[in-house]
Amino acid sequence: MSESEERRSVTVQIAGDEHILRTSADPEYTRRCAELVDERITQILRHIGPVPTDRAAILAALSLADEWLQAEDRAKASAQGVAERLEALSTTIGSRMEEA
Repeated sequence: MSESEERRSVTVQIAGDEHILRTSADPEYTRRCAELVDERITQILRHIGPVPTDRAAILAALSLADEWLQAEDRAKASAQGVAERLEALSTTIGSRMEEA
């Protein structure tokens, strides 16, 4: 973040607690992020029962990191597949142009 980016306060609710965050991100985006974290903590608490908030937050962070890394792996595999198809198409077109 550059010094020229304006930081503003955004109030969010996570795990029943109000948090005031200072961010240069769009306030609505910040709220969406907080809602995602809050939803994941709620899911964890529903699944494993009452645990300290900090433990639920760590489990939520790990769950979100796992989801993100899996999505990243799928995106890389998809990009690799596209690159392979483009290479095959390029080879096919090159061969046909040589025949012509």
